[in-house]
Amino acid sequence: MAMNAAETTNYFLRRAFELIGMGRRYEVLLMTPSRELRVELPIPMDDGSIGNFIGYRVQHDNSRGPFKGGLRYHHEVNTDEVRSLASLMTWKTALVGVPFGGAKGGIECDPRTMSSGELERLTRRFVDAIGDLIGPHTDIPAPDVNTNAQIMAWFFDQYSRRHGFQPAVVTGKPVELHGSLGRGAATGRGCMFAIRECLRTDGASLEGARFVVQGFGNVGSWFARLTHERGGKILAVSDVSGGIFKGDGLDIPALQRHVAETGSVVEFPGSEPISNADLLTHECDVLVPAALGHVLNAENAGEVRAKYVLEGANGPCTAEASDILDQRGVVTIPDIFANAGGVTVSYFEWTQNLQNFRWTEDKVNEELEKTMVGAYRGIREVMSRYKCSMRTAAFVRAVEAVKTATDMRGLQ
Repeated sequence: MAMNAAETTNYFLRRAFELIGMGRRYEVLLMTPSRELRVELPIPMDDGSIGNFIGYRVQHDNSRGPFKGGLRYHHEVNTDEVRSLASLMTWKTALVGVPFGGAKGGIECDPRTMSSGELERLTRRFVDAIGDLIGPHTDIPAPDVNTNAQIMAWFFDQYSRRHGFQPAVVTGKPVELHGSLGRGAATGRGCMFAIRECLRTDGASLEGARFVVQGFGNVGSWFARLTHERGGKILAVSDVSGGIFKGDGLDIPALQRHVAETGSVVEFPGSEPISNADLLTHECDVLVPAALGHVLNAENAGEVRAKYVLEGANGPCTAEASDILDQRGVVTIPDIFANAGGVTVSYFEWTQNLQNFRWTEDKVNEELEKTMVGAYRGIREVMSRYKCSMRTAAFVRAVEAVKTATDMRGLQ
């Protein structure tokens, strides 16, 4: 029977626990969420009816700092998914050394069928429902799947109506409303730094490397753009409407203009159509799943024809897929490292909000690079120490950091 998202995360965690000899006591202590919220969100719809939506917020661990994690709007959001993502945030923040814990939230809805007014009412209703359990020093949400800077602006405004001016309550806000320069590109840029360091270790570089990117939203499009600028060849990309392929590489700036005009990558001039299934198994140097979770599984992992899998999305590999890729010698760059650029720059935004001081974009990008490179070196040290995969090494490094904080605070 296939594991759900939460079971998959715990499967990876147990491997790290076993490798460093942590007993059952710590397994329970570090894997059990601190709090799980499920709230009903009735709102008036544009047609006069009442829509009722379900919202979730799982606060996993705060031993190293306030809970931190994104908020996604998707029709398949459920407790298991949010629980898994909250746990991943705990390990992600610990791995890169930002002083946060882990949380995640979501609302079960289909934003594609909702007006801007309905989304605003839903967001404000959610803030009212969870407002007493979040805050700049308690739990700080951020954008995720199908949420953006505008939604974060509504979130900040609604919270501030009840608690006073509090821009640090949420990150990923518009730059014009106390957001950080460089935040929009941060996750994609962090992914670029992650694969750059891996290629360097193996005597290669971004220039001339061939990439296939599943997902052309914020993460995938920024990663493609930044990699293209550094000489990487983006052979294929896809979105919810379909995929496209071009053997000598896509013109990413032109593709972005096409997406802005049409809303999708499909029918980009000079490209050929490709299905999402074929895209995942297309020959390349680096496969970048940057959409939703569990797209690589026991059925297709054996067909992957890439040297590296860069996990731009959260949890794109099932446990079975991860093991198959390891056995085949495909290097998997795990999500808790690969896409940590977003939470890193969220930390920079939070810091700027608390200090009432703005950093330049160059400073943001420089500090992000330092953080990603430092985390990579830490992972390589653990890989050398334990002779393990990059995923297991990343979890070991993160678990050690959370265990240390837990022990020092006496939370046992």
